[in-house]
Amino acid sequence: MSFPRYPAYKDSGVEWLGEVPQHWSVMRLGQIGRLSKGNGGTKQDETRWGVPCVRYGDLYTTHNHFIRETRSFVSEEGALAYTPIQYGDVLLAASGETLEEIGKSAVNLMQRSACCGGDVIVLRPTVDVNPVFFGYALDCPEAQAQKAGMGRGFTVVHIYSAQLKSLAIGIPPLLEQAAIATFLDRETAKIDALVTEYRTLIELLKEKRQAVISHAVTKGLDPTVPMKDSGVEWLGEVPEHWRVATIRRLSSAVKTGGTPSEYPAREETTEGVPWYTPGDFNGNSIRLATAAKQLPAQAVEGGEATLFPKGSVLVVCIGATLGKVGFIDRVSSANQQINAILPAPDIQGDFLAYSLAVKGDVMRLLSNASTIGIMNQEKTKEIWIAASPIKEQIAIVEVLDAKTGELDALVSEAEQAISLLQERRTALISAAVTGKIDVRGLVGRDEAA
Repeated sequence: MSFPRYPAYKDSGVEWLGEVPQHWSVMRLGQIGRLSKGNGGTKQDETRWGVPCVRYGDLYTTHNHFIRETRSFVSEEGALAYTPIQYGDVLLAASGETLEEIGKSAVNLMQRSACCGGDVIVLRPTVDVNPVFFGYALDCPEAQAQKAGMGRGFTVVHIYSAQLKSLAIGIPPLLEQAAIATFLDRETAKIDALVTEYRTLIELLKEKRQAVISHAVTKGLDPTVPMKDSGVEWLGEVPEHWRVATIRRLSSAVKTGGTPSEYPAREETTEGVPWYTPGDFNGNSIRLATAAKQLPAQAVEGGEATLFPKGSVLVVCIGATLGKVGFIDRVSSANQQINAILPAPDIQGDFLAYSLAVKGDVMRLLSNASTIGIMNQEKTKEIWIAASPIKEQIAIVEVLDAKTGELDALVSEAEQAISLLQERRTALISAAVTGKIDVRGLVGRDEAA
């Protein structure tokens, strides 16, 4: 859908804004309101209920343009040590990890008393502005580009009130601000609803993928084959001619990776042995892509690296990604957070990888730590698998490669659609709050009011 443009424009005098409608003003934040630095305690102050509290990290992870509710609270007594905020205040993150996101902002739309912690800059308007319009305008790409130019630092990026005072935005008449806010609320809601539908579809496709794998590696491909009780709760019935055994009996060894001390893995190394970390287990496929890092020849030749043969199955054995599985098709290495299962001669590595790919819950139950799950070698060896004769394993892998490939393609299409919708959402906000489109005729006066 195309939108009309304003009849006349003028140069804003600001590189990132370009031209704005003739009747708009261009104002700096220092002209719009007062900027002050927030103060507050630590996360230890948080309570289950009380005064809503916004922390600077929440501006990156929780709030998108607006603050309608908070994830954390402090007691009324504790709130005295924090900076109070009121309806219409804009909160900006004073520190962050990247220049591209520094100063991430959201406008407070809560009507009740609330507060914010440290590393937050509070902008309190002293002129009449529509808070919803303001929320969109200060979090659009043009505003973010100005903030990025103000950021300072490398490991941690900072931005300051004195700099933010010069950030410029286009300001239309108040009724027009309301029309833009109403238009964007309506249109972004439509986009967000579509994104939600696609995300639901992705979850259903992933559930279907798991079900397809689980059925194939526990029931086989022949629906008429006689079945038997496996004796293992999470396996249920399996084909009568299959054997049920633990990894201990279906592997020749289980090894744990390590990090060479003298020759650490380096990203700039283009040749050498792949060295996997949990961060390499991001894809859906059981076949691991090339590792982000390689071990240089010195580490391998020196015997310090733990090497795993082609056909091994790597399993993340600690942390948030515990249970992630990957099959390697070349000699590789890994860090100490990864176990490698070397399949027995009558077990296909990719069949074993598929079998383990649906055992994430089992691995978490077997992990021997209460806070950070750890799957050591012995725990890994205790996982039960239903193993078919090797010819059936090969056939099952071929079928699963095809079926999961189809499902993965559908997931990829849905993810691409989400990406395009989010790009359109950002572009629409940008166009509306910088005056590149005229939405006045698209919103009724009563609707805007």
